[in-house]
Amino acid sequence: MTVPEKIRADGVHKVFRTRRGRIVALKDVNFSLAEGRFLAVVGPSGCGKTTLLRILAGLERCSAGRVHIRHDDPAKPATAMVFQEQSVLPWMTVRENIGYGLRLRRAAPDHIRRVVDYYLEVIGLADFADAYPYQLSGGMKQRVSVARAFAVDPEVLLMDEPFAALDEQNKMLLQEQLLKIWEGTGKTVVYITHSIDEALYLSDQVLIMTAGPGTVKEVIDVNLPRPRDIGSLRRDPVFIALFERIWLLLRQEVLRARQQAGDRTG
Repeated sequence: MTVPEKIRADGVHKVFRTRRGRIVALKDVNFSLAEGRFLAVVGPSGCGKTTLLRILAGLERCSAGRVHIRHDDPAKPATAMVFQEQSVLPWMTVRENIGYGLRLRRAAPDHIRRVVDYYLEVIGLADFADAYPYQLSGGMKQRVSVARAFAVDPEVLLMDEPFAALDEQNKMLLQEQLLKIWEGTGKTVVYITHSIDEALYLSDQVLIMTAGPGTVKEVIDVNLPRPRDIGSLRRDPVFIALFERIWLLLRQEVLRARQQAGDRTG
């Protein structure tokens, strides 16, 4: 059975106008993503990954081209976004933070309580429901951010390097929790990362972007069975081959981005 398309980008360009002139962030970006699929986006720094995500979220407008996200249920938000930096609200408890989006949507109090209680258990913070962010570690705060995004039940979840600032151990635990939540919801996800390991562990497809102005270099299917275990996955010959293929493509663009930076400063 063919899975219906959820996201399509057609000829997306983005130009920023600054005091120093025009900066072309994205150029002719084209891709599509089927419903319920997990897409990881990798590319050199400055290639427009976050700009693309912000366009998908409706926080930026295309300079040319268009993005279409099929919005099936008006009762749900089309998208929700998890940012790289911790975005929990310091004056709210963990419980209040997770339920914040639902309160903005004026959900019924009983519904909010049920949803928040569920995600408190899923992310392992039930004992910290009444704690404030200053009482939490960085990893715990990011768990709250992820739970808040899932709690509003968006049709598409957009994630901008949400675990980049964490140590390796916490990052691996949160990756496991993210997959557990995602597999239980079937959300369509677009996830930005600089880590090829992370992209292959989490995703169904990896989109590789070129050096700026960013465009799509290649989209690679991740033909690895689920559920996945990061420890055994790294020994899988298919994983190793995919890693090497992506790195060869990405390395070309990283070197090109460094050359561009040198040309601008030289």
